[in-house]
Amino acid sequence: MTQGRPLLNRRLAEFGTTIFAEMSALAVRTGAINLGQGFPDTDGPEEVREAAVRALRAGHGNQYPPGPGVPELRNAIAAHQQRRYGLAHDPDTEVLVTAGATEAIAASLLALLEPGDEVIALEPYYDSYAACIAMAGATRVPVTLRPEPSTGTYRLDLDELRAAVTPRTRLLLLNTPHNPTGTVLTREELAAIAELACARDLLVVTDEVYEHLVFEGEHLPLAGFPGMRGRTVTISSAGKTYSYTGWKIGWITASPELVTAVRSAKQYLTYVSGGPLQYAVAEALRLPDTFYEELRADLRAKRDLLCDGLAEAGFAVYRPAGTYFVTTDIRPLDSRGDGIAFCRALPERCGVVAVPNAVFYDHREQGAPFVRFTFCKRTEVLAEAVSRLKGL
Repeated sequence: MTQGRPLLNRRLAEFGTTIFAEMSALAVRTGAINLGQGFPDTDGPEEVREAAVRALRAGHGNQYPPGPGVPELRNAIAAHQQRRYGLAHDPDTEVLVTAGATEAIAASLLALLEPGDEVIALEPYYDSYAACIAMAGATRVPVTLRPEPSTGTYRLDLDELRAAVTPRTRLLLLNTPHNPTGTVLTREELAAIAELACARDLLVVTDEVYEHLVFEGEHLPLAGFPGMRGRTVTISSAGKTYSYTGWKIGWITASPELVTAVRSAKQYLTYVSGGPLQYAVAEALRLPDTFYEELRADLRAKRDLLCDGLAEAGFAVYRPAGTYFVTTDIRPLDSRGDGIAFCRALPERCGVVAVPNAVFYDHREQGAPFVRFTFCKRTEVLAEAVSRLKGL
């Protein structure tokens, strides 16, 4: 304490150590299988790693790269958006490389929000959303995705979304495919969101880092819907798709005006990062369609292995349409429905770590009985985890 004030900025007072750090430390301490934090336990394509080695040895990016990102990567991102979604972007004015998607989210919110603005986010949400909204001095307004036990999915209530918009609403913060629920917003839902954004003159930031990890349905960028090209900041990254989460190479695509605004904030966060890795990610983005097909097939099989095993262990399972997370309801196993206590005890009980969904909610009671597991691990690791969980 100094001058009678807490050291931590009051905007961040509600945020302590992230749940991911807590549960990963618990996994290390107990030797448990970590199905909590979403990182693969194998590296991605060898040719992508070798591209990074070549760049390092050739001196490409070893000094400060250009602030917007190396041209090779910006061109590759623009080509990817055109090839996959028919979205044309000028790589010089409509693409910005960031230190992972997390920095892209932070820079976008810091740039586009003023104190007092309201931001609507789909709840449960990735924990950095709340922190970044707080750092911008804005107010988060959660709209809750509701579980449907009859279908084993989560759904968005569009009427609830519309009702959440007020004269102070500045921005919608979306995530599809959605972490942690695995929901993939449908064409009809996205069309309704686009109509709402246009009618109420809202900006939209869309976190699409799981764009290639869709098992049912299809991923559709919101920026491609009528009226959305000039009001949407689209975010993605290399970590989830190519299994190099430690590289922290992300990007935004948007109109020149939005990119300029976001870059104005981003340049004072990291300025630049990962020079040689940017060249490698440029090569990754040019991998053939067979890579993405094989990735989805591999993760779909792992999803089914884990989901089936969790169901056999007694959990109620919400089988995800996308991402590499599965949400479960613990109440068939624990009538108290306290997911936080359940996850803290789980490593000692059976040697597996999961993450409680309650930490991703403003309305903690809504998420209390739900627990998230990841399936981006080797098949033999998932099989061992399932075997242990059946001991519950």
